[in-house]
Amino acid sequence: MAKRGKRYQEIVEKIDKTKIYEPTEAMALLKETATAKFDETVEVHLRMGVDSRRADQQVRGAVVLPNGTGREVKVLVFAQGPKADEAKEAGAEYIADEETINKIKNDNWLDFDVVIASPDMMGKVGPLGRILGPHGLMPNPKAGTVTMDIGQAVRDAKSGKIEYRLDRQNIIHVPIGKASFTEEQIEQNFNTLLDAVYKSKPSGAKGTYIKACHISTTMGPSIKVDPKLA
Repeated sequence: MAKRGKRYQEIVEKIDKTKIYEPTEAMALLKETATAKFDETVEVHLRMGVDSRRADQQVRGAVVLPNGTGREVKVLVFAQGPKADEAKEAGAEYIADEETINKIKNDNWLDFDVVIASPDMMGKVGPLGRILGPHGLMPNPKAGTVTMDIGQAVRDAKSGKIEYRLDRQNIIHVPIGKASFTEEQIEQNFNTLLDAVYKSKPSGAKGTYIKACHISTTMGPSIKVDPKLA
């Protein structure tokens, strides 16, 4: 542990904690400080100038990252008939049936990353909310995961669609790629996310919308980025 601590300290010293970096400079530094033996996830953390307790200040949405997230996404779909066929053709791993529902209810089975449902199937999804909700898996129209366009929703999820939402601390945490991505790919994904968040600015937001923006890898130190330059 001491050896790891020393290496981490050397990495931290490369970052000026008093500086707010321009995105291009931040991405170069991010790559330089990603030294783990596995392909670390790149994460963005946004401290928002809104109040999550107020209905008119919620920030939530979804966006397809141009370079994907770098990870394989398993999709569970609640649909029937032609819509279920559409989901299979688009590459969904699982089509929910009674056995699937019981596995989730009784065994807390969660071997999937995204849940998509057609509107007519939400009656079956609703009772699973207490299990899916805490894991961020509950389908939602704002995220495009409750839709009649099932095929497109599955393709989007598989090609790098991410959901962002405000937590109780008024922070948005979201993965935008892997450390193995090029600096340009990470910056493109970062800019796409920031653009979507700015477009999601709620009517009740006052003052500074994004108060602070940090980017980091799974094991790396946090780098402060100027969100206004994204």
